[in-house]
Amino acid sequence: MRLADKVCVITGGGGGMGRVAALMFAQEGAKVVVAEVSQEAGDGTVQAVTDAGGQASAVETDVSKEDDARAMVQHAIDTYGRIDVLYNNAGIMPAADHSVVDTDVAIWDKVMAVNVRGVFLGCKFAIPRMVEQGSGSIINIASFVALLGCSVPQDAYTSSKGAILSLTRSLAVQFGPNGVRSNAICPGPVETPLLMDWLVKDEEAKRIRLARNPTGRFGKPEEIVNMALYLASDESRWTNGASLVVDGGISVNYF
Repeated sequence: MRLADKVCVITGGGGGMGRVAALMFAQEGAKVVVAEVSQEAGDGTVQAVTDAGGQASAVETDVSKEDDARAMVQHAIDTYGRIDVLYNNAGIMPAADHSVVDTDVAIWDKVMAVNVRGVFLGCKFAIPRMVEQGSGSIINIASFVALLGCSVPQDAYTSSKGAILSLTRSLAVQFGPNGVRSNAICPGPVETPLLMDWLVKDEEAKRIRLARNPTGRFGKPEEIVNMALYLASDESRWTNGASLVVDGGISVNYF
């Protein structure tokens, strides 16, 4: 198994791509900590993992809160004795996030709190433990929009994902010498409830996005998680500071 006995904390693990990640990581032998703002959703993922024969536990976590982030990491240590992987998957994309000229300050601050501060806080408490161990993998979920401008803007979300790329590079340089690798994944549009709920309501937005992707379809959650599996495993022991694009080719398509 690729992740045998590795302890993996997955934020936002109660649904969408996070739940898929928890299931796939557990199938590869990981002991999974499901960090989720909804205890009920987190428990649901744990049940799914254990029903499939895996190991998992849940901890109620608002990643934007320092005490919760500290408790999340401590839960992993108390339950499994270590932390090998921090998979910063939790993120929000509010419908009210538009251009800077018409996005409410409260929406901007909320996106930054979850998408950027949440990654900062998880790393703040996980990395010292990994340094003590002499090994660890930080996996940050960014986005292809961090690499491209968008004619239908979501400026808070886009800015937050750009910040994650910069932070990932800084972490890679700082902690690589201590055996802690930091990498980012830049997914294209993926069939998660977060995206699909929006696009189902807007057929024109869906048509435009599909037309721009050479594959003609949205990604599947497991196609992103497969990249995360690589980054969590020892197969990627010399991959550090990378921004890995998994988007079906949308970011290389010009017309």
